[in-house]
Amino acid sequence: MDASAAVPLTQSPFAVLTFIVAPALLTNATSMLAQSTINRLLRTRERMAQFLAKSEKGVESDEAGELLLQQVDRAEAQAALLMRALFSIYLALAAFAGATFITLLGVVLASLQQGFWLKGLVLVGLGLGFIGFGGLIWGSACLFRATALSLLNIHQEAEIIRGRERVRRR
Repeated sequence: MDASAAVPLTQSPFAVLTFIVAPALLTNATSMLAQSTINRLLRTRERMAQFLAKSEKGVESDEAGELLLQQVDRAEAQAALLMRALFSIYLALAAFAGATFITLLGVVLASLQQGFWLKGLVLVGLGLGFIGFGGLIWGSACLFRATALSLLNIHQEAEIIRGRERVRRR
């Protein structure tokens, strides 16, 4: 078979399978990312409750009070980033699920020889795929920034622990 006798896209079972499986796999991966983000948001909520309890007990010094305020500010910013990430991830999830549905609908219409509708569905499916991809990228960027904020709190707390241990060992 030469290259000029290529199999039309609608006649290839591999092409149809690819168009259905790709968005379905992206939907599954995005669902896992959403679950992870929800868990991180809940963990940030728990951390804020710890800060509240610490605040209610009182702090030892102005320096400790300033540190607590910095950590509270970062945890609050982290929660806001996680919510933005979750919104983007849910948008991606909806877009990938929509692209999967549109692809299935396109397969059915292609088998009925509805060429006019098929081209429109391909454009809608591609558009949803791009929206999903964009949401996934933006959500991932928000997750990265939220993780960086969490790392700052970890570094600060590690320095406090090291400082206290140095004082104890003298």
